[in-house]
Amino acid sequence: MHPRVLMLGKGWFPDDVGGLDRYFRDLLEHQPEASAVVVGPAGDAPDRVLVASRHDAPLPTRLCAFAAAARRAANGAASVDAHFALYAAVPLLLSRRLRALPAVVHFQGPWAQENVALGDGSRLRAALRRGLERAVYHRAERVIVLSSAFRRLVVERYGVLPWRVRVEPPGVDLDRFTPGDRERARLRLGLGAPAFLTVCVRRLVPRMGLDTQIDAWAQALTQLPPGAQLLVAGEGPLRAELEERVAQAGLQGSVRLLGRIDDDALVDLYRAADVGIVPTRSFEGFGLVVIEAAACGTPTIVSRCGGLPEAVAGLDRSLVVPAGDAPALAARIVRAADGDLPSRAATRSFAERYAWPVIADRNRAVQREALAGSAAAPRRIRVVYLDHVAQLSGGEIALLRVVPHLDIDAHVILAEDGPFADELVQAGISVEVMVLRERARGLRKDALTARTVPFVALLATIVYVVRLTLHLRRLRPDLVHANSLKAGVYGSLAGRMAGVPVVWHVRDRIAGDYLPAVAVRGVRAMIGRLPAAVIANSRETASTLSARAQPVVVSEAILAPAAGAAPAPRPLTVGMIGRFTPWKGQDLFLRAFARAFPHGEELCVLIGAPLFGEQAYEHRLHALVAELGLGDRVAFRGFRSDIWPELARLDILVHASHVPEPFGQVVLEGMAAGVPVIAADAGGPREVIDPRENGLLYPVGDETALAHAISELGQDPELRARLATGGRDAVAAYHPDVIAKQVQTVYRDVVGGRL
Repeated sequence: MHPRVLMLGKGWFPDDVGGLDRYFRDLLEHQPEASAVVVGPAGDAPDRVLVASRHDAPLPTRLCAFAAAARRAANGAASVDAHFALYAAVPLLLSRRLRALPAVVHFQGPWAQENVALGDGSRLRAALRRGLERAVYHRAERVIVLSSAFRRLVVERYGVLPWRVRVEPPGVDLDRFTPGDRERARLRLGLGAPAFLTVCVRRLVPRMGLDTQIDAWAQALTQLPPGAQLLVAGEGPLRAELEERVAQAGLQGSVRLLGRIDDDALVDLYRAADVGIVPTRSFEGFGLVVIEAAACGTPTIVSRCGGLPEAVAGLDRSLVVPAGDAPALAARIVRAADGDLPSRAATRSFAERYAWPVIADRNRAVQREALAGSAAAPRRIRVVYLDHVAQLSGGEIALLRVVPHLDIDAHVILAEDGPFADELVQAGISVEVMVLRERARGLRKDALTARTVPFVALLATIVYVVRLTLHLRRLRPDLVHANSLKAGVYGSLAGRMAGVPVVWHVRDRIAGDYLPAVAVRGVRAMIGRLPAAVIANSRETASTLSARAQPVVVSEAILAPAAGAAPAPRPLTVGMIGRFTPWKGQDLFLRAFARAFPHGEELCVLIGAPLFGEQAYEHRLHALVAELGLGDRVAFRGFRSDIWPELARLDILVHASHVPEPFGQVVLEGMAAGVPVIAADAGGPREVIDPRENGLLYPVGDETALAHAISELGQDPELRARLATGGRDAVAAYHPDVIAKQVQTVYRDVVGGRL
């Protein structure tokens, strides 16, 4: 028997239309042990729903009536489940009866900010709303959010402790939203038989991005089958403006605004469509319409906004396009019309993971956590990760790969916003951004000398250390894991002052060929004294630290991709993947390739981009290609967040660093992908490669030797096959599960009996 829960809502669906109200009703219906309070009208509400006042009553009247109803309904309740901060505030914060009950609060969007977006320009009202929201969320034992994107929002903007936040997506009624006959659904809607039908179910308000949708449709229409249609269902203040936009673009024959439709028509609309579109620009918690359409077998193209990418991540990541980007959306619509979509069967199967009985049980589990409180079972280790950058470089990719395999509660604090933050959200890892000024965050190592440390950078770092110290005291993690060199500097200081042990993960060689002498001495001294433990990513890295540091060597993790289809016939392709910077040796690679294959059809591919102000080096590489006469045999592919498709196009992967590599993560990636690897005989790659068994090594910086190795591999397919097999076998020792156990051992040694 489940403990009785008192649910505090906003309105009752369908008398009050909105995603929050629909979610509330569905959750209540799948929790028979719950009673509820809502603001009326509520025409078909069951007896266990207490209706307080009406939405058209003055706000003070509504608030008082709601609070009184909540007090009456609280008799016998074991906990409170609140869904709208405005109505829940008085009962949760001021009622003695309800304050004694543990509370779970659902965050379905930044109410104050949404009102600003709708045109409420009052700063006072916005501040009052934000303050009220913050007070309600801080009152909760647990806060439920619909997506990892909203977890980031509630942690950053409202200061909720990440350990209290639970990500629980909405559910879908799989008995009501079902696949059906597409042609019959179209006939019932009076659509005839359009060759290609897209639907968009949205409130007609600015944040929904419907202007982008119409612009994208206009751009795509000439490439779509004759008779293609876009149907927009929903009401809102933008209707007249959108109708005018449709008319001005001459789209009346292919775009229809349907207004509000009932549930039966909604199901038919999903069934009738080839694809749905959700082009939201801001404040999208998850996108319930995505899984409703999926339950009917219809996939949805979504914008990269809020929780929408998470809503389709388990189906097809190519369904995500940049928010507000009409050309990108138009291109994806055209691909959809050409058949580039998940099958209807696969889409329905995807939706079944969101069955309401499953989602209701997950919500009950959160309620049990809130009820248990301090009496709960021993908790997992809480780890705060620090990183000074949000670009997807080696250390950041390594963190992304290992954290999901750790048995911990993880929270990442970044010193800037960027792609790494987005990838953490997509991986379901809690993240927030606490900005460090660029003068300090972007300080180049060559700016450090024995006499000069930029004062502004030093001051900004000191201020940041103080802010981080205070934040760590509030978060109270069990340990801090510094994931980059700069994060190790400021994180070790902040951790020491906050009384939190620090694990410093060293991924750089602390040596004179990488850092100025003054930095080498300073960093070695800090690593030897401040952290509770040191992890080095290779024996090479560990050898550059002081003996006092006593580093534990833990390699980076790699997860081999599933074997793909056999590559199409192509010329021999030799590639290099990595950041464009002189010490990585792209120039050496180009010269060696030119010597290995001065003539012929062999291709050279460079995958990567300059970071940290190194664009001039990329320009030099382009000039070198022209100088070597390689012409169109060299392709610059740019940065790729997903390198596996790029590796699948290569026959040989080269790693050409001029200085010893701390680890050489790309070497393992090539081996995991079954691409034979050639690497410099120094640093981390030397620890990974067994020569002529799973790769080839050549002397560092030796252009002739590298050219010979490329030529040999290029002419010997049997050797390539043997090295590819050996490489795949070798990467088993670097599986994330294996590496995670090693990291977890370090954590347990540091935390000891603290838990």
